[in-house]
Amino acid sequence: MPAIMIQGTGSNVGKSLLVAGLCRAARARGIDVAPFKPQNMSNNAAVTVDGGEIGRAQALQALACGLPLHSDMNAVLLKPQTDTGAQIIVQGKRIATAEARNYAALRPRLMTAVLDSFRRLSQRHDLVIVEGAGSPAEINLRPRDIANMGFARAANVPVLLAADIDRGGVIAQIVGTQAVLDHADAAMIRGFVVNRFRGDPALFEDGYTMISDHTGWPGFGVLPWFADAWKLPAEDAFDIATPKRAKGLHIVCLALSRIANFDDLDPLAQEPGVRLTMLGPGRALPGDADVVIIPGTKSTRGDLAFLRAQGWDIDLAAHLRRGGHVLGICGGYQMLGDTVSDPQGIEGPAGTTQGLGLLRLDTVMTGDKRLTETTATHAASGQPFRGYEIHIGRSDGADRARPFAHIDDQPEGAISADGRVQGSYLHGMFRDDGFRAAWLAQFGVASRGGYDAGVLRVLDDLAAHMERHLDVAGILSLAR
Repeated sequence: MPAIMIQGTGSNVGKSLLVAGLCRAARARGIDVAPFKPQNMSNNAAVTVDGGEIGRAQALQALACGLPLHSDMNAVLLKPQTDTGAQIIVQGKRIATAEARNYAALRPRLMTAVLDSFRRLSQRHDLVIVEGAGSPAEINLRPRDIANMGFARAANVPVLLAADIDRGGVIAQIVGTQAVLDHADAAMIRGFVVNRFRGDPALFEDGYTMISDHTGWPGFGVLPWFADAWKLPAEDAFDIATPKRAKGLHIVCLALSRIANFDDLDPLAQEPGVRLTMLGPGRALPGDADVVIIPGTKSTRGDLAFLRAQGWDIDLAAHLRRGGHVLGICGGYQMLGDTVSDPQGIEGPAGTTQGLGLLRLDTVMTGDKRLTETTATHAASGQPFRGYEIHIGRSDGADRARPFAHIDDQPEGAISADGRVQGSYLHGMFRDDGFRAAWLAQFGVASRGGYDAGVLRVLDDLAAHMERHLDVAGILSLAR
């Protein structure tokens, strides 16, 4: 099974981007390559061709490989709903909601699924590039690990260790990781790379040599900071780059505590005529906001309470009095209605919560989950577009008589009587150049277009950047 695994000295050291770049570089060499992540934790998911869901990072990596998304690319996806509990997605399908303390009991079942998915990918492709999660240095988690050395040992996949010099202490990151690993785990590591270097890499030659001397591991290069990384879809909402612009349509997105499937925001952030603000907790809604987006969430009723705790419900009322607009997407759409009911306790304790009352609409959470790619037509402009649905719950009410869009001639979403509050279950619509242009035109903004083509260009640039600075041939030769 030819594969190599990128593990990190910690979270957010750039593993996802390194895997995407290696995938793109391998594809440019004519290698049939696929990405794989044994276990991911993210509420930002993508719909797969086999009707499942995977983490957004693996969706970007699949794009780098030129492959359609498949649930085997991310065998286990944990989607946090509370501080201690998460929905567990296995091979694209929800199997349970579990508290963290009960998760360990599922390990044998999850490891079986992980190895099954990896085996199938390995049989279909010439090379699999695997992304770890967090760090193997978290040795307290090792007995139940399926994401790092637990997987690498079970599947016999060699490991390349990545460290982030930008956060400081990179020598300790790598040497310290080796120090805490047991010998069998450390033996899986075949070398290291240093990521996110700013300045002249030659200045780090002594440190680079010291790491090799202390660990016995060969280095495969020092990768300078990749300036265009912000143009690639973010997996974490607070990683969305919001360029500083003094002018433009001011779109404010409420950064909910369980924000989910926020991939609509990346294309908007890159529009020159748009000024995007991610509004974090404790901050008031800016008075100059033109449009407020209430995004998807993994916990609609929980995030309604969070929204109210920030005072954003009061801010939204003032925003609408000033003539502003509001767009709710998926869970944000559900919040706009009169009530959200969860009689079975699917997202938390059973009960009913009052919505924001901005749409005549009521939502009932149901056990079935809708996962599908969709072609729709925007009601206001007549513009066809592609998007996807990934939600539980059904919404109905008087404002559904004014739909946001149509799917196969059936109404989708809802619009208030004055037209300034709109909601839709459709994600991914702003990635569609035609829809984004039509929607922005309502506010007198011209779209630049070409979002997806731009992402592919950045992936090509990333691969070229890695080829210049890393021993990519040597890294790929580690695979077995």
